Amino acid sequence: MKKIFSIFICSMLLNSLGGTANVQADEFEMRGNVELQGRFFLEDALYPTQHDTDFSLALAPEFFWSWNDGNDTLEFFPSVRIDQHDDERTHGDIRELSWVHVSDEWETRIGIRRVFWGVTEFQHLVDVINQSDSVEDVDNEDKLGQPMLNLSLVKDWGILDLFILPYFRERTFAGEEGRPGIPFINSDDPLYQSSDKEKHVDFAARWTRSIGDFEVGLSVFDGTSRNPILLPNEAILPELELIPYYQQITQVGFELQAIIGDMLWKLETIHNSNDIEDFWAAQGGLEYTQYGILDSNADLGWLVEYGWDDRGEQSQSTFQNDLFFGSRLALNDVDSTELLFGFSYDLDFESTSVLLEASKRFGNSLKISLDMRLFESDDQADPFYGFRREDHVQLTAQYFY
Repeated sequence: MKKIFSIFICSMLLNSLGGTANVQADEFEMRGNVELQGRFFLEDALYPTQHDTDFSLALAPEFFWSWNDGNDTLEFFPSVRIDQHDDERTHGDIRELSWVHVSDEWETRIGIRRVFWGVTEFQHLVDVINQSDSVEDVDNEDKLGQPMLNLSLVKDWGILDLFILPYFRERTFAGEEGRPGIPFINSDDPLYQSSDKEKHVDFAARWTRSIGDFEVGLSVFDGTSRNPILLPNEAILPELELIPYYQQITQVGFELQAIIGDMLWKLETIHNSNDIEDFWAAQGGLEYTQYGILDSNADLGWLVEYGWDDRGEQSQSTFQNDLFFGSRLALNDVDSTELLFGFSYDLDFESTSVLLEASKRFGNSLKISLDMRLFESDDQADPFYGFRREDHVQLTAQYFY
């Protein structure tokens, strides 16, 4: 079945290649940003190798070439960060390097890309294509580029995306001097269930469709899990070292989003099949928006979500039985001023976390962002326990060109 699937997609890609054999660049565009970031920790570090402040510089240029009346584009998004202390956070990545061909009822995307799946705010259970770049931030919103062949069919019955993922990207972790993070994770020697290791070929498919006020998504993924299990290295006991273990999984996902009046309902649920323990997980909630508050242009949104994992306290997920509350304020002004507040409470471990994100533009080129994250945990069995003294404020200045 996999061989037939591969042959089918490759034949479609060759058809698109045949239609664009004479490649002549009609248009070139370059943009991007330069970023200076500072992190300031509010408590002393748990480990002597870590620091209370940290600064970094990041470059993220973007290059676009288009031809064939815009039906073909080449996109190149490299990314580089230089960190003051953390050698693991000093790294570069190709976020995207891909050729996109657009036809009337189908598209092909070949190369390295980032793909997002999901509808909820605080956790994205169905988002399994790209690996998290955890040294960028602990919220796992930043993603590494994923090599792929992607065929997208646009039909009256919905949009069907088919993926071949020929190479696996390991998750990044903070190094010995990095904060926030756990300095005894050995990411240099990961373990794999598959003998093919990072060369294992993964497959995925996703169908989406809008039906009235509802947006529905069904997905399936078969391959190497993007979420590693952290295993103790028994060879160096009693010293503590954790090694990432990447197992083979088959995950089926379902997404539902509905806009009813001023209310936005959201749901993500998955079933994960693997050789260790099959499980169900879900994240769902609602967002209510007040438009034009106090007779202004500002909109104020209120968010409530619940995260559940049927493995309970045995889950390595930090959101196995958690309530989330949040509020989003958008002033809708010329400076794109926005503020997001989030609070989570773990019903099993009674731990909490607080998130604050604020951003504002100054003119056309400068954006200032302020982020704050606070963690509180007293139970050693809680995955958040290792972050109990990682409260920090992050200030970021970005110059766009």
